[in-house]
Amino acid sequence: MSDEIKHECGLAFIRLRKPFSFYLKKYGSVMYGLNKLYLLMEKQHNRGQDGSGIASIKLNVDPGNPFLFRVRSNSPQSIASIFAGIGAEVREMEKYQPDIQKHPGLMKGHLPALGELLLGHLRYGTQGRNDVEFCHPFIKKDIAPGKNLALAGNFNLVNTEELFDLVNIQPGVFQKQSDLAAMMEVIHHFLVEQDDLTPNGANIATVLKKAAILFDGGFTIGGLVGNGDGFVLRDANGIRPAYYYINDEIVVAASERASIRTAFNLGENEVKELMPGHALITDHTGQVTIEQILEPRERRACSFERIYFSRGSDEKIYRERIALGYHLSKLVLEAVDYDLKNTIFSYIPNTAEVAYLGLCKGMEDYLNQIKIQRITSWGKDINPDKLEQMINRKIRQEKIAIKDVKLRTFITADSARDEMVQHVYDITYGTVRAGEDTLVVIDDSIVRGTTLKESIIRMLSRLKPKKIIVVSSAPQIRYPDCYGIDMSKLGDFIAFRAAIALLKESGQEHLLKSIYDEIKELERNNQLHKENLVKKIYKPFSPEMISSKIATLITAPDIEIPIEVIFQTIEDLHKSCPTNTGDWYFTGDYPTSGGNRVVNKAFINYFEGKNQRGY
Repeated sequence: MSDEIKHECGLAFIRLRKPFSFYLKKYGSVMYGLNKLYLLMEKQHNRGQDGSGIASIKLNVDPGNPFLFRVRSNSPQSIASIFAGIGAEVREMEKYQPDIQKHPGLMKGHLPALGELLLGHLRYGTQGRNDVEFCHPFIKKDIAPGKNLALAGNFNLVNTEELFDLVNIQPGVFQKQSDLAAMMEVIHHFLVEQDDLTPNGANIATVLKKAAILFDGGFTIGGLVGNGDGFVLRDANGIRPAYYYINDEIVVAASERASIRTAFNLGENEVKELMPGHALITDHTGQVTIEQILEPRERRACSFERIYFSRGSDEKIYRERIALGYHLSKLVLEAVDYDLKNTIFSYIPNTAEVAYLGLCKGMEDYLNQIKIQRITSWGKDINPDKLEQMINRKIRQEKIAIKDVKLRTFITADSARDEMVQHVYDITYGTVRAGEDTLVVIDDSIVRGTTLKESIIRMLSRLKPKKIIVVSSAPQIRYPDCYGIDMSKLGDFIAFRAAIALLKESGQEHLLKSIYDEIKELERNNQLHKENLVKKIYKPFSPEMISSKIATLITAPDIEIPIEVIFQTIEDLHKSCPTNTGDWYFTGDYPTSGGNRVVNKAFINYFEGKNQRGY
């Protein structure tokens, strides 16, 4: 993606079902669980650049000895930092006991991280600062094992403030800044309630049913309880992803199917999806159940995640991204007037590469049809040279854009810094015939348009093509997200700014005040959640009109080359990603009422000139 935004976090959960001696004998390492946790986290490193953390629970520990461990890091290489620290502890122990890894009991007693229950998390900060204190897992400690809780998740809640009132908790400054802190307080509240009834034997399903019904948002959360219970819970709409694998040795869950397959060398159908509203629960004996916690609602799994954020090594995601590009081929062919001889195709690194392959496949299919038509029209008038020339016609593909290592500069002046931004991407010279070739580049999505305007368009124009067409494999992003992706301010969206510009140009600017008044009336009646009134801003204009205005907005005044922007359609998005129909950032159709409240609040902030989040 050309625009940098914050995204979903990543979760990894492991429950070892055998003694450590079993893994030492079968796999040659008492560290089997920790090694697999490291792999699960590394294979999901795309889900967290702001920090990471792990927690572990040891089973059957004598009273007075520690059983809950947690370590977090917000260093640039946080996963490596955490596991390097664990490795350093092992090497220190080996100085005094060289063969300690051959003695599972000693290792368990001396290595704090070595537990039968493991929870790992990778963080993208969407709310709160990026201090290490905001890295998951969070923990609650108590002298009673069953009241200890470690919690981590991939989520955003839109009703954090209300949660504290619902359980009569007075939040501190920290709790107010963190969704997880709010979620932790609520789950721990009901955990303590259940533990008081059955010491060290709380019914986890009951705890989750009482807590989760209060959460408005999209979430996958994992938790470890001090008595040895563990769980992974998914929201009722399936907004955030969750997958799991169970055998007689291990229980594992993660945010990405591909990470589990890679870490454990599994086939596609061996890894299951945790269904919306359900929880995977392990008890202190290692027994596993899948229980319905929330009444499943309409499935609204996040489509934006499939377009951009998930690892493309999963075959289903790979095929879906291919389809996204393929479905764009007709629109692109029309835009280049079917002139493939004078059109070059490329992509903006790196996540758009698979959609680019799909786009090129669509072009090749069209070209093959043309070849068949031309050859059959010749009848008997065929000679080898003519046939060879036709068969060898190819789509013109080039690697045009090259993303350099992130540029860092000591320059603080805005003008100088802006000039540096122009060089985040570089180009391959000599690939375009100046004034003759149309250049088509595909990006996975266009959010703010800032990098397109300040860097990419300016860079591509140096090649002097006849025309530049920017293609987005995602539809126009028009509305805030509040379920995991940090897109919360309307004024940030290039599509929203395009609609505002069109309203002003067409003499309909008065609609903004009218919509503002309607939303304020809803706010006065505590009805912000009832309806998304921001849809009215886009209603007067077709998607093509918005796209045309976006092209104008991303073109700097000194760029003379014509620029066109093409977006994926909502219909083709759903054809490409049939199981991920969550499209509220494109359509404004939110899966929970809290989404309507967020988008209406975001418009109030925009209209009043407040540069703050809508939730």
